[in-house]
Amino acid sequence: MKIICDTSSFTNICLNVQRSIPAKAVLPHLEGILIETTDENTVKLTGFDLDIAIMTTVNVRVEEPGAAVLNAKIFCDMLRRLPDNTVSVTCNEKNICTISSGESEYTLISLNPAEYPELPVITEEKVFRLNAGVLKDMIKRTVFAVSADDGKTVHRGVKFEVRPGEIKLIALDGYRLAIRNEFTDYNGEELTFVVPAKTLYEIIKLAENDDDVIEISKGKRHIMFNVNGYRLTSKLLEGEFLDYRSAFPKGKSSTVRVNTKKFMDIIERTSPVITEKARSPIKFIFEDDELNLSTFTALGSFTEKLPVSIDGVRTEIGFNNRFLLDALRSCDTDEVLIELNGSLSPAVIIPPEGDSFLYLILPVRIKNE
Repeated sequence: MKIICDTSSFTNICLNVQRSIPAKAVLPHLEGILIETTDENTVKLTGFDLDIAIMTTVNVRVEEPGAAVLNAKIFCDMLRRLPDNTVSVTCNEKNICTISSGESEYTLISLNPAEYPELPVITEEKVFRLNAGVLKDMIKRTVFAVSADDGKTVHRGVKFEVRPGEIKLIALDGYRLAIRNEFTDYNGEELTFVVPAKTLYEIIKLAENDDDVIEISKGKRHIMFNVNGYRLTSKLLEGEFLDYRSAFPKGKSSTVRVNTKKFMDIIERTSPVITEKARSPIKFIFEDDELNLSTFTALGSFTEKLPVSIDGVRTEIGFNNRFLLDALRSCDTDEVLIELNGSLSPAVIIPPEGDSFLYLILPVRIKNE
């Protein structure tokens, strides 16, 4: 195999493919990028960790067809250090590859490309499309609530509910719940599946242009995203996702309307006295159109008042500051409504109008209760 290509663009593409490759894999081939010529002007690059595969094609000059599997970390390090605008990659029949640019030349041993694991094939696929900017925004505003250590693997991903005219993303970790809704022109049958958080973080990185369209093909056990010239294939998470609707409070005793930024600012001002070693919930008292906030830790204390609009009864409740901030940072409205139902029931954060998002946060018991 011998190919000649632009150093900068080839390096960037290899670095993107490398993101699907583990540093230490169960099989040596999985630590490598599979490079295959497809015609006289194109090579295909593939990375695979048995859960996620990233594949793309690159325009190059193919002087001799062939294939190679090169250690991804070493190969990308070599490419980044090359001095010239053009790089040549040549592999002989003994699987010794030469990477040359200008007066610089590296050699690297290729593994046998015939032994590279087969990529999953999507069967019985259902296809729909989403604007890249919309999907990225929905992911960013939900994936933070995915469980990192839940015993149920299915909760380490984001649930997609796709039905005619609507797509909904749901994430939860036992302490909070995040939901985003968007309109879509999809008009097929209802689809429900759970995508690993790791896969969705890769989608955010690959989808550089918000105006692009991402094509999503859902199979029985895998899903494929065609995004920005890359094809990302991932396993879906299996198992019974929690019936999140059952977590919604049965009623509400008060509704608080508050400026989103001012509410975030007052919570962030607690950070000097709340640390990993000095943890304490923030105490909120909602009464007479005023929020009285306070927190006390081994480091010190903080108190502040904020005007709000309250429809309902006095409520005293405690929350984890980080969980509350994560939700508020994901709200894209100037104001939010906070629905409360006493000190032990979850708080629900929704927009003043519509149903584009919903965040549910469990309260923390305050010590003096």
